[in-house]
Amino acid sequence: MKALIFGITGQDGSYLAEYLLEKGYDVFGVKRRSSNLNTQRIDHIYNNPKFKLLYGDVTDTSNVFSIINKIKPDEIYNLAAQSHVAVSFELPEYTANADGLGILRILEAIKQLDLNCKIYQAGTSELFGKVKEIPQNESTPFNPQSPYATAKLFAHHTVINYRDAYNIFAVNGILFNHESPRRGETFVTRKITKGISNIIKKKQDCITLGNLNTIRDFGHAKDYVVAMHMMLQNTKPKDYVIATGNKINLRDFLIKAFKYVDLDIEFWSQGINEVGMCVQTGKPVIRVDKKYFRPNEVDYLEGDAYNAYKDLGWLPKITIDDLIKEMIEHDLKFN
Repeated sequence: MKALIFGITGQDGSYLAEYLLEKGYDVFGVKRRSSNLNTQRIDHIYNNPKFKLLYGDVTDTSNVFSIINKIKPDEIYNLAAQSHVAVSFELPEYTANADGLGILRILEAIKQLDLNCKIYQAGTSELFGKVKEIPQNESTPFNPQSPYATAKLFAHHTVINYRDAYNIFAVNGILFNHESPRRGETFVTRKITKGISNIIKKKQDCITLGNLNTIRDFGHAKDYVVAMHMMLQNTKPKDYVIATGNKINLRDFLIKAFKYVDLDIEFWSQGINEVGMCVQTGKPVIRVDKKYFRPNEVDYLEGDAYNAYKDLGWLPKITIDDLIKEMIEHDLKFN
């Protein structure tokens, strides 16, 4: 079996590549050409004889067509994206091009080449935005609140359209927040765990964040890439919500994370004046800055992954406490 992964150098791409290699796949990973190699997440598999790195970009139609025609994969995983919600407000056109039109180029290549190939598209819980119901499942109405989410909405419906119109085995994974030590350092969970490491090592005094009231459903990326693969082994193409159902607000995430390094946090005041004080030292270790607030905030995301369990047998194995522990231990060791 041959698998082609667009977005190989990201958190999910690296875990998925490992997982597929363990299953005996030949894995072809696509990364964008840049002056920065940005291969640290996959350096450990680079010399695996069943792994090959290719240069490409989902914003380049001819390149996408050429790669798919050359490899003729059995499975394609499109994980390539401008994946930072806040950045999408600054780069809306690029986000739409990469996150929306990227999967269109892949699907169109499969259609024109008439390949018998299964396709996974990385969706997002941000599709639900200002939620219409709690928890959110496959039937919950979408209400996106960012350029990132609206681009992903286009991608979601494009997958469904090509599946119905051209009988292509293409699926959307509506994945809720999934983290790991490989999470990018600008994402909030990694910003927290790296910040705690810096505070312990006296490299940093305080972590500055945005909305602490936001509630998210967190899981581990290792568990979620297993679900991606399972979706392509299904007898029929079908879209699934992938989530743990374990919701937590950012304030409680911070309390858990600091507790791991034996520090207790108490919060004072509200809004942009809110401060998290370390009980042991009496010093502020968390501050709020309005520049980290989104133009449109998404306050509450909680997934219902019952259908993934019922149809695929998927269940998350790693708890949020174990996730936080792994991330902090990694940053204490390597940061």
